[in-house]
Order: sequence, then C-alpha cells, then structure tokens
Amino acid sequence: MTMDLQRRTLLTAFGAAAFSAPALAQFRIEITGVGAIQVPLAVTDFRDEAAGGVGIGALVRADLQRSGLFRLIDARDALDERSQPNLPEWRGRGADALVAGSVTRLSDGRFDVRYKFWDAVKGEELVGQSQTVLGPDLRLAAHRIADAIHQNLIGAPGVFATRIAYVVQQGRQFSLVVTDADGEGVQVALNSLDPIISPAWAPDGRQLAYVSFESQKAVVWVQDTATGQRHMLANFRGSNSAPAWAPDGRSLALALSQGGLTQLWRLSADGGTPERLTTSRAIDTEPVFTADGRSIYFVSDRGGGPQVYRMPATGGNAERITFDGDYNISPSISPDGRTLAYISRVGGAAFKLMTLDLDSGTVRAITPTRNDESPSFAPNGRLIVYATRQDGRDVLMTTSLDGKIKARLLTSGADVREPSWGPFAR
Repeated sequence: MTMDLQRRTLLTAFGAAAFSAPALAQFRIEITGVGAIQVPLAVTDFRDEAAGGVGIGALVRADLQRSGLFRLIDARDALDERSQPNLPEWRGRGADALVAGSVTRLSDGRFDVRYKFWDAVKGEELVGQSQTVLGPDLRLAAHRIADAIHQNLIGAPGVFATRIAYVVQQGRQFSLVVTDADGEGVQVALNSLDPIISPAWAPDGRQLAYVSFESQKAVVWVQDTATGQRHMLANFRGSNSAPAWAPDGRSLALALSQGGLTQLWRLSADGGTPERLTTSRAIDTEPVFTADGRSIYFVSDRGGGPQVYRMPATGGNAERITFDGDYNISPSISPDGRTLAYISRVGGAAFKLMTLDLDSGTVRAITPTRNDESPSFAPNGRLIVYATRQDGRDVLMTTSLDGKIKARLLTSGADVREPSWGPFAR
C-alpha cells in the first residue's frame, strides 16, 4: 500500500516473504538546521570502550548533535570519570560542559559504564553516574547518558533512549519495525504480504497495537515487543481500525464500522464488548487521548469535510478544533496538551504537517514537503516524527515544533511510513 493509496483509502471513507533485519538496519540520518541557541559541549571517547565493541562516546556525541541543540567541541583528550580536568582550560577551548567516562568488563560478562559531567562555566561537577548492563544494552546505556546531558543542559528530558515503531514496505512485503530513536537496534515485530497500518504504543512501552489486513480485512492486534507474542484484540463485523491507548493502559479507543458508519468505541485491553463513544451520522475515526486521559481528539466529517474534534474520553458533546482548510486529519496531541499536530490539505493537492497552538489558536505549517502523513509527538513534546515523500521515496522525518531543526531518517531500498514515537518507558 503506497502512501497515496493509504490517503485515497481515507478519502474514500470520507467520500461515501519475510523482510530481513539486515536490510532494515541500513539506516542513516541527515540533519538540517540548528537551534536558536546551541550549547558548546565536549564529550571524550570512554576509556576502554572497545572492550564492549560499542563506541559510547561517539554514540553520545551523535545523539546530541542530532538534536540540533548542541555544538560539539573537539575532545581527543584521554580522560575518564576519575580525572580532574582543568575546567578553565576547557572553557578557554569553547566548551561550556565536559563529559568523560569509562567501560569496564565485569567478571560475570556484564559491563560497568561510568561517566562524569562537569560544568566548565561554573567550574564544578554536575553529575556522575554508573550503569551495569549486558553487552546488547551498551547502546542503550549511551542513549541514557545523552538523555541525562540533555536534561541537565536543556532542562527537558531527552528522548535518545526511546523507540520508534514504523512500517516498512519493500515491493509487496510489509514489516512492522521497532528501532531506537537513532534508527539502530532494529527489531522486526511482524512480516506480512498484506498491509500493516496504525501502530500505537502502550503507555508502558511493552506492547504495540496495530492494524493488519492478513485476514483480508482490517483487524486490530496487540503484540508484546519483547517476546513477540500477540493476540487479536478487535475483529468485529466490518472494519476495525485506528487503535489508541488510554494513558492508564487499561483500554483503547478504536474506530469500528460494525454498526454501519465508522464510529468511535472503547474496548478493554483484555478484549470483550466495546463501549460506543460516538453516535453521529458522520464518519468518526483516528482517536487520540490527551495525556491526562480526560479528552479524545478525533477526525469527523460531521461538518461536511474531515476536521479535528475534541470530546470527553467517556463520549458526549464534541467541539470542533480545526477551522483552517477544508481537510484536516491525523491528529496528535503534545504531552502537555498545548499543541495539536495534524495533516492539512493545502491548495487542493499538498498535504502538510501543521501545528495548532491550542491557547492562542495560531496555526503554523512547519514543513517544506507536500506529502506529509502520520505525525507523532516525542514523549518530551519537543519533536514530531512524521512520514513524507522526498526524492521519490517514502521517508521519515523528525522536526522541532518551530520547524527549524529537521532530521531525515533514510533506509536503503525501502519505503517507510506510519511512525509512532514510543514512551519514555521501555
């Protein structure tokens, strides 16, 4: 199913083999733009990091550089967390902060990863931490170090240790894939010759809900990302689509057509009998919960064309939220509830990622592309991942909320779409 076909499917609704992990791992990132303010930072290679076969220092540097918020200062010095660096000298070299550490293989085969973080401006140590991890988790340890640096210098949690789920299509084959936020650590959750759409993370980061057409109709499944075990959640008469987890993880909102027109329903995460949330004479779909669990944003054509609405999570009166343009779909709400991201048809042909400040009502187009789809907020609310089309391929992009920092996530020989950014938990 191409992105155009996926969009045509939605337009129609409102108008009336295995795939190998090595191929998926060919993943790289191109960054454009920088933040208004970049923090100058030096991160050395970690002492004895070669023992684990993972360049911890290089991974931390890559994470921070990808954010667009840091300017990396050359740091080839042989330092570790036990060193007593000359902080005024580092300040003279342009660094506001310095990070150094070490990797030690323990007798049981695990690795002790230690680091220390100094403020070169104030001339003091900020934080020092240690993690004991298995070899396969050394990359995760590096991402967590980058997250801690982001938290200390930016004042907001980093998302380097989070994961992204998305769908890959190569030829007629589809794969549901989970990777680290930098595109590495590839895990193929499902391979299919039939389309897979709408992956959605459970709040605990341990399960994914998604829609598979392997039964020749839209059916919602839930899968454990660690074990691969899965179960069919919704296979009611008609179409079962657009799963969205409630923040407590106990239930999901779904779009079901079992009563005729597609409406919103709520279903226990354990299955059972769904509870109807909307009873309109229109098509209601694409639900998404607010972080506090009190409201659901969704798409409906009850006003004539698809627009974003909001209603209580228990159902009831719905309030229209989007007014700019005659075709607005795919809502994603920021964790703080202040910003709505969605896709708007512009000029009759372009589909662009927009943000709406829910306090001021300000609408902003934040992408230069014309085929944007499926926005999903990072759990810290500072970035959005979305699908688009560039240079004849379906790709994933991340963007800051002002559109100034973008990263293009590239895979080799495959189209990628339907991204869903996972929670902090994993």
